[in-house]
Amino acid sequence: MSTTSTVAPASAGRATPRAPRRNPLRSVPLISVALLVLLVVAGILLASRGENLLSAGSVVDILTRSSLLGFIAIGQTLVILCRSLDLSVGYVAALSSLVAAVVMDGDPSRILLGVAAALGIAAAVGLFNGIVTTKLGVHAFIATLGSGLIIKGFLDTRYPGPSGSVPSAFQGFGYTRIGVLPVSAIIMLVIAAAGALMLHRTRLGHSMFAVGGNIDVARLSGIRTDRTLILAHVMCSTMAGLAGLLLAARFSTGVGAQIYGAGYDLDSIAAVVLGGTLLLGGRGGIGGTIAAVLILGVLDSLFNQLQINPFFRDVLRGVIIIAAVALYARRQIDPKKARVRFRDTTSPSAAEPPPATEGGRS
Repeated sequence: MSTTSTVAPASAGRATPRAPRRNPLRSVPLISVALLVLLVVAGILLASRGENLLSAGSVVDILTRSSLLGFIAIGQTLVILCRSLDLSVGYVAALSSLVAAVVMDGDPSRILLGVAAALGIAAAVGLFNGIVTTKLGVHAFIATLGSGLIIKGFLDTRYPGPSGSVPSAFQGFGYTRIGVLPVSAIIMLVIAAAGALMLHRTRLGHSMFAVGGNIDVARLSGIRTDRTLILAHVMCSTMAGLAGLLLAARFSTGVGAQIYGAGYDLDSIAAVVLGGTLLLGGRGGIGGTIAAVLILGVLDSLFNQLQINPFFRDVLRGVIIIAAVALYARRQIDPKKARVRFRDTTSPSAAEPPPATEGGRS
C-alpha cells in the first residue's frame, strides 16, 4: 500500500524578500537637478560681485532669451523623437518674420492676416520636408538642409535687408510682461504643457514614440508612420514660424540674415539633446527640453553679467553640452546606472520555485 506524502513548497517557510525602497530622488530628471545646481552656482558667483541673479531685470532677461529658443526647441523635440531632425528651422523663422512684416505693413487691421500667412508658410515648409523625407526617402538631414538653403537663396535675393513693418499693437508680443513674466515666455510654457500632454495622452504622441523607437515595428503595429513623421515636421516648422513672429515683434520689422545666421538650428538640437531626448529617437520629452533651454538662458545671462569673451563663451557652452551628453550616454550604457523598469521573471532568482510533487520529485 503506497502512501502519498505532501511536500510543502520550498518557499513556504521562507520569508518573501522585501522589495528595495525606492529613492524618490531617482525619479527627478537629471536635467532638473542640473538646472537647480546651475542656479545656485550662478547666484553665488553674482552675489560675490554684488549682483543678484534673481532680480526682476535678470529674470526677465533669462526668460526673454529662453522663449525664442524654446519655441524652436519644442518643435525640434517632436521630430527628434521620431528619429528625424530639422535643420531649416532658422531659415523658416526668418522667412516667417519677413512674411508677417510685409503682410502687416504697419496696419493693425492686418495683424491676423499676417500671423496666418506666416504660420501658413511655415507649415507648408514643414509639409514639404515631411513629404520629401517620407515619400522620396531622402534623409531628413539632407531634406531639411536643402529646403533651408532654398529659403536662404530666396531671402538673400528678394529681401537682402529688413523689410515690412510690424504695427505697435503686435509688438507687445515681444515686450509685454505680466509681472516679471514676458508674455512670450508664458505662451511658450503653455505650448510646452500642451505638447507634453499630446505626447503622453494622445494617439499621435504615442505614435511618435513608437516611430522613433522602431519604425518597422510601428508600421507592423498598424501605425501610419509616414503621416506621423509628416505631422511632426509640420508642427516643428510651425513652431519655428511662431519664433519668427516673436522676432518680428521684437525688431518691429522682418529680418533675414540676422536670424538664420544666429545658429538657432544647432542651438535647438543642442537643447533637445541636453534635455535628455535621444538623437536616435523614441525616448525623451518636452519637459527636459524646456529645462535645457532655461539652462542655456541662464548661462548666456551669467556670461553677459560676468563680461566673458564671446568666443570663450561658445567654448564653455560646447564643453557643457558635450559633458552632459556623455553623462547621458554613460547612464544608458551602464546597466547599474539605469533604473530597472521591468523585473525579469524568467531568471531563477526572480521566479518562485515550483512546488514539489509526489515523492519530492518535480
